[in-house]
Amino acid sequence: MSNPTQKTVESKPPAQASFGAFVSRHRKAILMLFDIVVLIICYVLPWVLIQGRISWADSIPMLVSSCFLFVCCVEISFGVFGMYDSLWRYAEIVEFFRLVLAFVVGIAAFFLLSLFIFNERRIPLSVFLLSALFAVSITLYSRLTYRMYRNTRLQKRGRRKRVMVVGAGEAAATLLHEQQRNAESDMSIICVVDDAPEKVGRSMMGAQIMGTTDDIPELTVQCEIDTIVVAIPSLDDENRQRILNQCYKTKCNLRILPDLRQIMTEGGDLSSRIREVRVEDLLGREPVTLSSRSATLLAGRVVMVTGAGGSIGSELCRQIAQYSPRRLIMLDIYENGVYSIQQELLREYGDTVEVRVEIASVRDTKKVNDLFDRLRPDVVFHAAAHKHVPLMEDCPEEAVKNNVCGTFNMATAADKYGTSRFVLVSTDKAVNPTSVMGATKRLCEMIVQAMAQKSKTTFVAVRFGNVLGSNGSVLPLFKEQIAAGGPLTVTHPEIVRYFMTIPEAVSLVLEAGAMGKGGEIFVLDMGQPVPILELAENLIRLAGFIPYEEIDIVFTGLRPGEKLYEELMMDEEGLRQTENNKISIGSPIRLNKNTFFHHIATLKEIAYSNNSENLVQVLMDMVPTFQHESGTVEG
Repeated sequence: MSNPTQKTVESKPPAQASFGAFVSRHRKAILMLFDIVVLIICYVLPWVLIQGRISWADSIPMLVSSCFLFVCCVEISFGVFGMYDSLWRYAEIVEFFRLVLAFVVGIAAFFLLSLFIFNERRIPLSVFLLSALFAVSITLYSRLTYRMYRNTRLQKRGRRKRVMVVGAGEAAATLLHEQQRNAESDMSIICVVDDAPEKVGRSMMGAQIMGTTDDIPELTVQCEIDTIVVAIPSLDDENRQRILNQCYKTKCNLRILPDLRQIMTEGGDLSSRIREVRVEDLLGREPVTLSSRSATLLAGRVVMVTGAGGSIGSELCRQIAQYSPRRLIMLDIYENGVYSIQQELLREYGDTVEVRVEIASVRDTKKVNDLFDRLRPDVVFHAAAHKHVPLMEDCPEEAVKNNVCGTFNMATAADKYGTSRFVLVSTDKAVNPTSVMGATKRLCEMIVQAMAQKSKTTFVAVRFGNVLGSNGSVLPLFKEQIAAGGPLTVTHPEIVRYFMTIPEAVSLVLEAGAMGKGGEIFVLDMGQPVPILELAENLIRLAGFIPYEEIDIVFTGLRPGEKLYEELMMDEEGLRQTENNKISIGSPIRLNKNTFFHHIATLKEIAYSNNSENLVQVLMDMVPTFQHESGTVEG
């Protein structure tokens, strides 16, 4: 079988390939020879122009000797300034400035030397001036022409993406500059748009600013644009959403520059930082900025994470490992997920962080107590829970066993064996719950608050909304449906949810674990809730399709226990701001811990008897804000 690569190489004519190799090998010598010829012509030409005022018979010896001196002075100056070490196809303004400076030095040296060598008969002043002017101009133009020719030739070697740049600021200027310098780039910037009226109609490094962001749909058709690059790294959320909405009206591939902090942190060329628009860009809020107090909480400590193989649990393990704990204990009943994060951490940290995996269920009281007795964790992050709302409606006893009983087992063991801090990962579905899952998570919060009243362990909870890309969340489902060609299923056209990224959620959990005093419920300011229908439409556009035309969206109706909107705070919780303006605290609610724990024991009995009907009623009694549709569930 023939080699495709070999065919590609042999497709070039042998004479052409040989000539190209010869030129490449002797590039410096050829360029020097070209400059010498140009310098001779530029020096002789002024003598020709003044021939009416001189005697050629008398001037020929001086012309030859002075021309030789002129060429030597300029060429030596070129060598000193490294003019033959530059790749002129990539030349920038600094190379051209050095070329002019080399000419100034060379011609000045020629002028001074000629005063001493040709002192009997002076060279006409017009020869000095005209030869310098001709030589500088022709040399500059020749190199600039070569650079433009090379770039144009490389640009024609394939179909390059026709790009519109949004924004005519520093980032766009840098991007344009890099694209002109990088002849191998697959982008050809056709036009720019900017909302500053004074910029419209002007040009920017050869690219015309043809309109404002409102003109994006029209200009993409007019200019046959393939790709739109949003080059405004400091863009605020409101304007980003407005611009993206204009871009979604086109069929163009959409790219974006990250924020300035990311560019400064990661370094590299600006063009290498261009990325696809992600769903996180559509959340409409700034990332959460957290303090470094987590290092004090975790460094050198024994830390346990339950549900370590899940979306939140595995990210907790990643971020905790960065703070060099003495030992990281990853507890989960599902071995595949926790094995995956274990191998990832071993690859990342090796022996520098002791990682221990425990396969166990938080439901198993005896096993939980045995683990705490042997391992003595200083800090516990409890993320293990059943979270899928419709499934827990069908199996309420399993939600109670895992969420309520599991949290109670972990909390009592933490109290018994002297754990310093216990952090519960909660959900906004615990606020005025309408589902069994939400009610069980509210009971988990109440367990934490009740334990905080009687224990030396610091118990806190962290409450937040949906996380993008977590197991069971809507985002992976939408992506699967788009990959299958649709339709996308949305339960209700008016349903809204709060969203955040998994790393942000975990950072909040770590922050709360460090700042908690006991009994608080920490709540993140998650910005404005996102309409699920809008999220679905944007995901379709990000995938390059047109909603309702190429991929449809259908409404399936609210599922059992599902709300149109979620809440982050309960009416009875007072809201207090922390030093981080993105994090608030719900004040601890006083509970009768003796009565409460007695009710927990009763709930556990009913759950393990698998009596679903009585179980839901007891949940409604224990969680006054729980509003279930019927109060009963078919067993």
